[in-house]
Amino acid sequence: MADLLSRGWRPVLRFRSERVRWYTSVASFPPAVPTWSHPPSSAQISDEEINRLAARPRRPVTLADLVKHGRPPLSPNALLSSANYTLALLPPRLAHRIQCLRNLPFIVVSNPHISQIYNNYLHSISTLLPYHKRHITTLQEEEQFTETMADLVHTHNNTIPILARGFLECRKYITPSEVTKFLEQHLRARIGTRLIAEQHIALHMASQPGSYEEKGVSPYIGVIDTALRPAEIIRNCDAFVSEICELKYGVRPSLILNGEVDAEFAHVPVHLEYIVTELLKNAYRATVESGNERKPVEITIAAAPNAPHTKLEALKSLLVSQDTSHDFSQEGLTEYCNTEGDAIPLNSAAQSITIRIRDQGGGIAPDILPNIWAFNFTTFSNNRTSNADNDNIDALNAISGSGGGNSSSIAGLGYGLPLGRAYAEYFGGGIAVESLYGFGTDVYLSLQGVGKIS
Repeated sequence: MADLLSRGWRPVLRFRSERVRWYTSVASFPPAVPTWSHPPSSAQISDEEINRLAARPRRPVTLADLVKHGRPPLSPNALLSSANYTLALLPPRLAHRIQCLRNLPFIVVSNPHISQIYNNYLHSISTLLPYHKRHITTLQEEEQFTETMADLVHTHNNTIPILARGFLECRKYITPSEVTKFLEQHLRARIGTRLIAEQHIALHMASQPGSYEEKGVSPYIGVIDTALRPAEIIRNCDAFVSEICELKYGVRPSLILNGEVDAEFAHVPVHLEYIVTELLKNAYRATVESGNERKPVEITIAAAPNAPHTKLEALKSLLVSQDTSHDFSQEGLTEYCNTEGDAIPLNSAAQSITIRIRDQGGGIAPDILPNIWAFNFTTFSNNRTSNADNDNIDALNAISGSGGGNSSSIAGLGYGLPLGRAYAEYFGGGIAVESLYGFGTDVYLSLQGVGKIS
C-alpha cells in the first residue's frame, strides 16, 4: 500500500495519481460477436458475462450501508468485509453501464470520446472479474484489490466531460432529449459507483499503521464526515466563488450566514461542497449582472427538530418510496438494523438539514424557469457555430466537477443545477427553486443524513 500512500491519497472523492493510464487500445476485438459490433477494445470479457452481471439486481446503497463496517481503523475482518461488499456491488453496476452505452446508436458509440469511455468500462469490469469470482480472504488480497480500485477510480475521473465532447460531435445522430436522458442516468449511476469504490479505499487508508487517523479521533468514516458542519462548507465555498466572481466582474457580493450555524450531521462533504459552490455561482452571477452587487446573498441553515433517538427510528425516518429516484430501500434499512458486530449505533439523527440561499438578482424569467434542470443540451442545433460548441463543452466541464479546466468559471443558471440536484437527491434530499421574477430567487437545498454516530 506504500504506492498509494506515496501518491498522497486521502479519503475524499477527489483522487489524484502520478500514474496515468489510458485504456484506449485499438487491438482487434474478438471475432465472434453475434448481435453487436464493439468498438476496438483490449478487454477480455464475453458478452454473455456482461449480460449475466447486468441482469443481477443493483441493490440501492444508503449512507448507513457505507458506515456499517465501523469506524477506522478497521479490524482485519471488517476490512475484508468492506472489500467483499464493494466487490459484490461494482461489477453488476459496471455491466449495466456497458449495456446502456450499447443501447446508443452505434455511430455514436464509435465516436473516439464515447468509445474511450466504453473501453474504460470494459477494462474496469474485466479487471475486477478475477476478484469477483472468489471471496477476498487475506489482507494481501485486500491490499491488491484496493490498489486496483484506486487505478480504476482514476481511470474514470473525466468521464462526464469526455462524454460531453463525444455527444457534441455526434449531435447530428442523437437528439438533445436522448443525450439529456442518458447523461442523467449515467451521472446518477456514476455517483453511486464512485462512492462505493472511494469509501473502501478511504477505509483501507485510514486503517493502515501510521495513518493520520491514529494521531487523534477523526470524524470521518471513509469519505463520510460524521460531524459535518454545513456552515464551514458554505464559508469555504464563499471564499472560492467570491474570488472568481471578483476576477470576472471586478466586484464580489457580500454573504450573510444565519440560522443554525452550529448544526452538524453525517454526510459526504465533497457532495455538499459541489452543490453549494454551484448554487453560489448562480446567486453571485445573477446579483452582479443585475447591478445589485451591494445587496447581500443570504444563506440560512435549518435542522429538522425532534429527531428520533433510536437506531431503528433514525433509519426508518430516512425511508423514501421505491417509486422515487432516491437511493433508499427497506431492505437496506432492515439489514443495517439487524447487523451486529462492527455496525455503528446511531444515538441520534438529524432527519434533514435545509439550506436556503436567497439572492436579489432579479429572479428567473418565466420562459427559462422550466428548463433550468436541463443539461443545456437544448442549445444543440446544426447551425451552431464552433465557438458556441466550445461554450457548451466548457459548461459541461464545469458541471462535471472532474477537472475539465474550467472549475473557476462562473457557471450560468442551468449548468450546475442538474448535477447539484443529482447529488442532493442521491441520498434522499433535493433542490427546490422559487423565483420572484424582477426581484430575486430562493433556492432550498435539503439533505438527508444518518445522524450523529458514536
